[in-house]
Parts: sequence; C-alpha cells; structure tokens
Amino acid sequence: MKQDYYEILGISKAASSSEIKKAYRKNAIKYHPDKNPGDKTAEANFKKAAEAYEILSDPDKKSRYDQFGHNAFEGAGGFGAGGMNMDDIFSQFGDIFGSAFGSSFGGFGRSSQTRVRGSNLRIKVKLSLDEIINGVEKKIKVNRKILSKDAKFSNCSVCNGSGQVTKITNTILGRMQSSSICVNCNGSGQSLYHKPSGVDSNGMLNYEETVSIKIPPGVEEGMQLKVSGKGNESNNKNGPSGDLLVLIEELPNDDFVREGKHLHYDLYISISEATLGIRKDINLIGGKVRIKLEPGIQSGKTLRLRNKGIQDINGYSKGDLLVHINIWTPKVLNKKQKEFFKEMIDDDNFRPNPKKSDKSFFEKVRDMFA
Repeated sequence: MKQDYYEILGISKAASSSEIKKAYRKNAIKYHPDKNPGDKTAEANFKKAAEAYEILSDPDKKSRYDQFGHNAFEGAGGFGAGGMNMDDIFSQFGDIFGSAFGSSFGGFGRSSQTRVRGSNLRIKVKLSLDEIINGVEKKIKVNRKILSKDAKFSNCSVCNGSGQVTKITNTILGRMQSSSICVNCNGSGQSLYHKPSGVDSNGMLNYEETVSIKIPPGVEEGMQLKVSGKGNESNNKNGPSGDLLVLIEELPNDDFVREGKHLHYDLYISISEATLGIRKDINLIGGKVRIKLEPGIQSGKTLRLRNKGIQDINGYSKGDLLVHINIWTPKVLNKKQKEFFKEMIDDDNFRPNPKKSDKSFFEKVRDMFA
C-alpha cells in the first residue's frame, strides 16, 4: 500500500500551501542525492517527497487526492506509479532549493545545463456507464511532438550550452550573482543548425502514437488522470517529456442516472400492477436483478438495492441502486375501461387515504441520502 502523502511530508491535511512547500523543502534537502551519494533509501525518500509535493501543492490535485486517494492518479500510470525520474523532479521543482546549496545543487551532481521539460498534452476521453462501472483500457491516437533524429544542434552562442545566463550586479552589499533562463534558446542550451524537411524551428516533428490508457472503475466526470511521459518531447535531448493529461467525460445513459457512486432508475408500472403487486426484472450492466412490488404500492416510493451501484474509485465500498416507482396512467380508454373506472370513482377503496405515518416526498429524498 502506498504511503500517505501527508505522512511523507510530515504535515496535516489542514496544512497551508506555504507549510506544504516548507515541509517539502526540508525533506528534499535532507534526502537530496548530493548529500547522500549512493544511498538508494535516501534517493527513494527524495522521490517520495517530490511525488507528495507534486500532488499537494496543486489545489485541484490535492482536492482529488483528499477525495479519492492514490487511485485518483494511478489509474493511468501517472506520477504515483513511478513515472517521475530525477530529471522530472529538478525540472519542475529545482528552484525550491533556493541558494541553500549553491547554484549546482539542483543539478544532482551533473552538468548545470537546464533540462527543459516537454509540454503537456490534454485530451478528453468519453466513457459509457458500462466502462465506468467495470473500468476499461482505451487505446487513443495522440498527436505528439518528438525531437527529430536528423536534426543537428550546436551549443547556443549566448549561454554557451548551459541554458542559463548569469548576471553579476554591483550593489552596496557587494557583487550579487543571479541566473535566468536563456531567452535565445529558451533554456535548451542549443541552436538548430541543420533543419530536416518537416520539422519546426526547434527540430520537432509531429508524430501520431497510439497510447494505452488504463482507466479504473468508478472515475467521475471532470476527473483528470495522467500518463507520464506521453506528452510532447523536450527539444533538449537531455530533457524529460511532458505528460498526457486525460480528462474524463461521462456519456449519458438511457436507463440510469448517476449520482456519485449511486444509480437512479425510474420503473414504470401500470395501475393494475400497482394494485395487485408484481415481480419485475431490472436489467443492470452485467446482469439483472428481480424485485418484488407489494400490492398497493404507491407512486413515488423508492426502493434501495444495496451494493448494486458503482464501485468507489478507492475500492472501499459500492453504491446503491435507487428504484423510483412511477404508476403509469393511461391517457386513452375504451368504453369498457371507462365504465369500470366510473364505477370505482366513488368506491371508498379507491379514494386516496394517506396515513400520517406515510412520509412526504421531501422526507423520502432526505432519508434516501441519510
């Protein structure tokens, strides 16, 4: 079982954004590979801290994690599945170390050249209720930008291949040094000098790739999953690729209406069926269920079938199926039918006679979600 992100950083769920950042910086400095050379445990803890910070520092991701746990991100083989490497971490969070260990600290003992990360891609995936209930693996064609193997680069003439420009300023406190991304090469440290046909000014070409996306049961409308490394490639051969962000969209179902992990179903019965009672079959996704309606059942009654809804995305529980009874009143009657109902109109047994113990519509709705 994966360790809780709050536990990794040593903070509570009520921690503010500044407290989250402070806790991550403390852990990252403690376990940084430059301070713990060759220590695989420290490196693993360093990655865990970065993983936790990547989720908890983003309000949207933090909200989804608080609601759904690790499954909100792992379904598509995302961050939590080990998709982030050292380059990812330093590319995204290197600036959080500040000047605590000098300008080379974020470089993980390597060249100080900036590792420019490829941009993310976003797609929508439409899912049927069947796919949401059972989970599904989708194969999606994605148009990515990849670095052409035939493109030739030389070091940027402005930053000399470092991807950064250093500026020294004389102040009353002495000489101050600051670094910024080179605007000439956008931090890649390289300039394209041989441009093959079909590539852009950064040496990138369009490439269509079929990506497999594993979607777990119980996902919801608006949820975003991530496939690590399947966004656009970096225009720097040392830089990590971006991610593919998958936005979930639910297709409407003709029979069921979803509400969280619960399903609602409208069952229409005739006046005769309501009066005499009947057994009815309801076709569920992946099977059917038979329910018994007692004689004299009233329109508006709701039957709750436990554990016949949707699996919670964390796998902890399953929702219910709520069957709403609707008595269908015929609009056209033949002569014999009209005579029957005319005879019954003054019959005491056919007069509405609700008991005080019978709950109102609003009470039924309230109890339904209690």
